[in-house]
Amino acid sequence: MVEPLVDPFQRHITYVRLSVTDRCDFRCGYCMAEQMTFLPKKDLLTLEELERLAGAFVALGVEKIRLTGGEPLVRRNVMRLVRGLGGMLGQGLGELTLTTNGSQLERFADDLYAAGVRRVNVSLDTLDPVTFRRITRWGDFTKVVSGIEAAKRAGLHVKLNAVALKGTNEHEFDRLIAWCGAEGFDLTLIETMPLGEIDEDRTDQYLPLSRVRADLAERWTLTDIPYATGGPARYVRIEETGGRLGFITPLSHNFCESCNRVRVTCTGTMYMCLGQEDAADLRAALRAADDDARLIEAIREGITRKPRGHDFVIDRRRRAPAVGRHMSVTGG
Repeated sequence: MVEPLVDPFQRHITYVRLSVTDRCDFRCGYCMAEQMTFLPKKDLLTLEELERLAGAFVALGVEKIRLTGGEPLVRRNVMRLVRGLGGMLGQGLGELTLTTNGSQLERFADDLYAAGVRRVNVSLDTLDPVTFRRITRWGDFTKVVSGIEAAKRAGLHVKLNAVALKGTNEHEFDRLIAWCGAEGFDLTLIETMPLGEIDEDRTDQYLPLSRVRADLAERWTLTDIPYATGGPARYVRIEETGGRLGFITPLSHNFCESCNRVRVTCTGTMYMCLGQEDAADLRAALRAADDDARLIEAIREGITRKPRGHDFVIDRRRRAPAVGRHMSVTGG
């Protein structure tokens, strides 16, 4: 029996967020600068290397893999990887899912379902096309909604992720809740995180979800429930719609004590914590030999350095981000 991955604080690591590209066809203002410089394509792991890397994690007891980016569905031939990972389902892997901006979902929804994906997270911060364009800079709202509809038709369970942005979408949460309730989608609200230099001041964007929840509770009946998907969201049931609403609160109420995950970039760097710079180089071990012995050793060594928690803070006195790399580099 393989010894499971356990960090220094006795947390079992069963969840890997695997980035397949740092590229994205949107330029969301809270995530990246509009004129982004992306990694040279030659620096990325091949699809075959990504599949082998995922297989090593599954062999070590990882039960859930989420494909991320950037936007994962803009990676050329990405479905080849999805089908390969889908073959691991029931062979140690319990769930394969992905986070997407929805721009390519209309094209790929049926193929994702056929490969074994059953849930997708779609980033959608607003239902107003004008606000959507302002947030994403390059995004097409109609195309995203069509992609969400295609995902629903294909049988994929859809969860919407909305970053709470002060002065931008805070007046829309009631509308999002009602729409998700009518469509049968879950909704998760997320606090903005200090990752990478952007064109705006995050202190102007930051909206504590403790305040949002208190405001929503004046109009909706929110009941705490033990529902979990393996990630950091804490869920309530909205009694009026029957839908679920999650809160991801890295700043106002961090979730580090239950962290069961690591992030691996498209270049093979494993970050043991989203909010720390320490990392493990898996690419060198991956390419050192055809067998996975050195790779597994590198993964295990990295897990021994997983910290207790992150160092996120948003403060006007601290202008630089807590972490210099962008979310699109780490894997969203």
